[in-house]
Amino acid sequence: ERVLRERLAAERPEDRILGEEMGESGSGARRWVLDPLDGTEWFARGIPVWGTLIALEDGEGPLVAVVSAPALRRRWWAERGGGAFRDGRRLAVSRVERVEDAFVAHANLFLGFEIDATPLLQAARLSGGFESFLALMLLAEGAVDAAFAPLGFVWDLLAAQLIVEEAGAVFTD
Repeated sequence: ERVLRERLAAERPEDRILGEEMGESGSGARRWVLDPLDGTEWFARGIPVWGTLIALEDGEGPLVAVVSAPALRRRWWAERGGGAFRDGRRLAVSRVERVEDAFVAHANLFLGFEIDATPLLQAARLSGGFESFLALMLLAEGAVDAAFAPLGFVWDLLAAQLIVEEAGAVFTD
């Protein structure tokens, strides 16, 4: 996060920055939202499912976003109104419309959040658990048909929100 903040301060000194590890600084109208290591537990255990999430928002919501998963050799990005991409390929969500036909990706069900996903997961054709960012990026790619995370903070979700919306998904609470 320190390195990202230094670079942004040099390149975009008029913008605010909010990071998971170091809080918020600055007073500009636009705000960078940083999660330097999403999937810390996975990273610490040597599981290659972790990423860096970066988004820029203005008064209308997310403007640009990048999600990078170096261990998976994948990078996703989007620009408001400009579409979503992975490694240079334009993304589009799947066309599956019924839960009974869907592969539903989820994250963090084990953490005891107050959500009972059992009916949804039992209704789905398939389901699988992933780190939050990856579940949402798989949705944007069309590899899964729906995705949810029972809890998240702005640094966990803002970059993913723009990418999945630009790929054609609805992002909601």
